[in-house]
Amino acid sequence: MYQDSRRYSKKIVGKINETISKQLNWQSRSLQFVLSFLVALGLSYLIKDSSFTEGQTSVLFILLFAIALWVTEAIPPFAVGILIIGYLVFTMSNLESENVKQYVQTWSDSVIWLFLGGFFIAESMKKTALDQSLLKIIVPKLGEQSKNILLGLMLITAFLSMLMSNTATTAMMIASIAPITLGLGKDAPLSKALLIGIPTAAAIGGMGTIIGSAPNAIAVGALDGIGIRISFFEWMLIGVPVALVLVFIFWVALLKKYQIKRKSLDLSFLQNTKSKTSADISKTQIRITVIIILTSLVFWLTSQWTGIPVAAVSGIPIVGLTMFGILDADDMRKLPWDTLMLVAGGLALGLAVQQQGLTDYFISFIDVQSLNFYVLSFIFALLSVIFSNIMSNTATTTIMIPLAISFALLLPEQSPKTIPLIIALSASCALLLPISTPPNAIAYSTGQLEQSDFRFGGILIGILGPILVCVWVILLESF
Repeated sequence: MYQDSRRYSKKIVGKINETISKQLNWQSRSLQFVLSFLVALGLSYLIKDSSFTEGQTSVLFILLFAIALWVTEAIPPFAVGILIIGYLVFTMSNLESENVKQYVQTWSDSVIWLFLGGFFIAESMKKTALDQSLLKIIVPKLGEQSKNILLGLMLITAFLSMLMSNTATTAMMIASIAPITLGLGKDAPLSKALLIGIPTAAAIGGMGTIIGSAPNAIAVGALDGIGIRISFFEWMLIGVPVALVLVFIFWVALLKKYQIKRKSLDLSFLQNTKSKTSADISKTQIRITVIIILTSLVFWLTSQWTGIPVAAVSGIPIVGLTMFGILDADDMRKLPWDTLMLVAGGLALGLAVQQQGLTDYFISFIDVQSLNFYVLSFIFALLSVIFSNIMSNTATTTIMIPLAISFALLLPEQSPKTIPLIIALSASCALLLPISTPPNAIAYSTGQLEQSDFRFGGILIGILGPILVCVWVILLESF
């Protein structure tokens, strides 16, 4: 699952190389905040049309201000999400008092509950060491061939990232393979391949489920706002094949790039490593955790047939894991609440932009009918990757998806789901820099990689990913 925090990425990188992290002191951040405000104010004055209502002008300003804050990171991304909701409630309360509560209600959106259920499952897997146990069970079955072990580790990473934070997944996997990478040395081809392959697989794996990545949730929430519901299983049909194909392609690319000559590896260290299960967790509780996780997954996957909303299914891990004492109040404080704040703010901004007609206004300057739909889809996919390398991918999808939905509604012969899905999935392909994603930052923090080592995967996945995503989504939506 993708915990979207570029600030967190910078903190990790900063421990190794302060030049890259570029940590700003509070005076600089304050200056950036003021400049972002002034730039947004000036641009909104220049861009707005004379026909704009007060509501449209207000939403245009917060849109530009949020973009500036997300790019400069003058304040943390989640704080921008809170600012958006507070601003909309304050400014719109006098304009549309009947509907202003909808911006606050994004905190209780079904997507938020779905994410929260996923967070409970992820935290329980860490606390009971189920993630480590899965690693110890599967890896020895891969044999001793180096290339097969590399593929297996990447697939395990991708799978775990569909259910839990890709930051936590990468940290666990990097720690697990430390005996291999340290033993071989940082210049060994296999070490390089492992340290680059694992974070890439973690980012790509987030495509697989709705809870795997914040952009996925933004897309589902936005589409739900226009009456299009995407089930957990339906998303997996779209995301999992793309994720698996990209992992396999990147594995082949790593083999060719690094020319791994070592035939076999000794994996005995895995069996000698003890899983760090919390001391107050019993074997019975571990079994209960497995049952709760499997039950949740089954109901999520079958929601379109059982009729049980995926948000309601989240009650199973939330209630079950706390009722049996597997998670307690201290564990609740460890959950990535900042991600929920960021998603809620993104949903509120997307809602305001759509309802105030800003997307329709800007699209009116473009002759949509003359554009080739397939070219348009690829342009959106490529822009999603480019902007996600510059700023938070949640911020990118928050801005782009409402625009894409407005485009889609003007093309009745095409499915309105296509471009939003393409944008969300493509956002997970932004891997160019060490600070592009937390997984990259964790791998870089080992001190065994250079910045240039990430360019290979960033360029390959950044170009090939959007192409594959476009082809697959358009193919599925055409049937």
